Amino acid sequence: STRRKRKKNKEVITMLTYKSILIAVDGSHEAEWAFNKAVDVAKRNDAKLTVVNVIDSRTYSSYEVYDAQFTEKSKNFSDDLLKGYKEVATNAGVKNVETRLEFGSPKAIIPKKLATDVDADLIMCGTSGLNAVERFIVGSVSEAIVRHSPCDVLVVRTEELPEDFQPQVATDEFRSQYQAH
Repeated sequence: STRRKRKKNKEVITMLTYKSILIAVDGSHEAEWAFNKAVDVAKRNDAKLTVVNVIDSRTYSSYEVYDAQFTEKSKNFSDDLLKGYKEVATNAGVKNVETRLEFGSPKAIIPKKLATDVDADLIMCGTSGLNAVERFIVGSVSEAIVRHSPCDVLVVRTEELPEDFQPQVATDEFRSQYQAH
C-alpha cells in the first residue's frame, strides 16, 4: 500500500509540473517582463522553453508587402530579439531553449498552431499596452490565447512594471535600431 501511495504521489507531482512552456514576445518591455517569469517557471519545472515572435503580416500595407527592406528589417529585428532571449534563458540555467519565428496572426498562430507544434503544456504571455477602447475594437492577443489554447495559459499582469525594471534584450537602444527613420 505504501509503494502504491508513493507511485501515486509521483504521478500527481508529474501532473503538476510543466514540461514544455511557450512564451510569446514582441519586443515590448511588458513581454520581456513576462519572459523573465517564464524563464523562472521553466527552471523550477526543468521544462523546455520555446520563445516565439510572430510577425503580424496582416498589418503590412499593400506598399509594405512589396517593400523588401521593410520585411527584412522586421525579420532582422525578430531574429536578433529571439537570439537575445535564447542567450538570456540559457545563461539563467534553462537547459532546453528553442526559438520560433512565425508570420501571420499571433491570435491564431500561438494557440492554434504553435501550442500543438511544440507540445506546450503551458503558454505564458504578457498583457499588451492597448487601452480599453483598443482592446474592445481589436481584442488582445492574450485574450485570444486564453480563449483558444489547448493547454494552460498564464497571463502576466504588466500594467505596472516595477520602476527599477531594466530589460536585458528589448532595451530602448535595441528597439531604436529597428524603428523607421
